[in-house]
Amino acid sequence: MIVRIMGEGQVEISADDIVVLNELDTELEAAIEVGDEPVFRAKLHALLDKVRQVGKALPDDSLEPSELILPPADASIEEVREMLGDQGLIPG
Repeated sequence: MIVRIMGEGQVEISADDIVVLNELDTELEAAIEVGDEPVFRAKLHALLDKVRQVGKALPDDSLEPSELILPPADASIEEVREMLGDQGLIPG
């Protein structure tokens, strides 16, 4: 799966890592629902850090279509809320 982190580029994520990312996504959604800014910030950073950790960076000149687009680390709760689909940022 090809994932783009806005402002950073694309990484390739294996299907095995999606389960862990979904758990972090669920925690992020819960923080958004209650409007908890500190927890939201921590969960967003945890999700992006995990994507960077498990993902294999694609070359900057790669033109692969992104299956998922994640917000930048400095995104607001409102910006991320607008990006959420029915299944969160990371569909299961």
